[in-house]
Amino acid sequence: MQGKVRRLGIEIGVLPVGQKNCITDVAGVRVGHVTLDEPLDQNGAYACTGVTAILPHGGNVFQQKVTAAGYVLNGFGKTTGLVQVNELGVLESPIMLTNTFGVPAVTQGTLSYMLDQNEDIGLTTGTINLVVGECNDSYLNSIRACPVTPAHATDAIRQASTQMAQEGAVGAGKGMMCFGYKGGIGSSSRIVKAQSNEVNYTVGCLVLSNFGQSAEFLAERYKIATVQNQSSLSPTDGSIIIVLATDAPLSSRQLTRVIKRCGIGLGRTGSHFSHGSGDIVIGFTTAHCIPHTADQLVETRTQLREDHPIMNQLFTAAAEATEEAILNSLSQAQTTIGRNGHTVEAYSFHQA
Repeated sequence: MQGKVRRLGIEIGVLPVGQKNCITDVAGVRVGHVTLDEPLDQNGAYACTGVTAILPHGGNVFQQKVTAAGYVLNGFGKTTGLVQVNELGVLESPIMLTNTFGVPAVTQGTLSYMLDQNEDIGLTTGTINLVVGECNDSYLNSIRACPVTPAHATDAIRQASTQMAQEGAVGAGKGMMCFGYKGGIGSSSRIVKAQSNEVNYTVGCLVLSNFGQSAEFLAERYKIATVQNQSSLSPTDGSIIIVLATDAPLSSRQLTRVIKRCGIGLGRTGSHFSHGSGDIVIGFTTAHCIPHTADQLVETRTQLREDHPIMNQLFTAAAEATEEAILNSLSQAQTTIGRNGHTVEAYSFHQA
């Protein structure tokens, strides 16, 4: 494992990174993984997949919701819950990531976890909106065997912590590919400062990368030597799920404007949002929690001025953190063997 790309001398953008250079630099945000890596039978079937959970804070997310938004760059995906997120502008569950056929099981496990936390759901209050994103890992994973279970989802949530998140071939990223090489989970962060330097905000990004062909990767942009024997592999219906977190006080509409810029970071690596790609961004801010129940007719929230220069810095942070998170998903991944002996090599980062 080569480590994050900054350790290899590759620096992305102009903004400073957070202490961990990870989505968990946003205070309170938690990430948990459950990784499946085991044969399923004697005939080549193999579980090479997993679940990743992203929690906006350590409390009860249903009772203390956060402002959120979703944005679809290309809609060849099976994500659940974004319709309500965009309608109401709030997130009330963990954000869960897995493989395409794991979505029902992960949804069920997340639902069970949230029902255990909230005895009122479906009885004295409404139902709950669960957010699950996916990518197709069927080259390495025996996806038809549906090895992910509801218990794996609840375990990922329970294991979530504020520590630096594991990256590469872990959790939902275990069976994913990026530009024909081993991809998966990657993360990065940026610090944004007001001109007075009196106020700092953090932007953190976590990606599940599973897209692109090797010839599309813009290695020269990073002064990386082009791999002589390029991989001929490309992910089936390649996709990426991008999760952006911040503590900047933004409305859902403002957050939508910020997360749109994640597509810039994705494009800088070489992606063109291909026909069969599910390129989806989910963003949230921890700046204020919205209680599930309240007696007040009016609620008051703080948000940044639209025309303040810091908004442009937030746009820049979203693009830079996404780009670097994708590179980290490549540099942190290890060569992986999956179903029927299929092998995906780690990308070898060498300076040009």
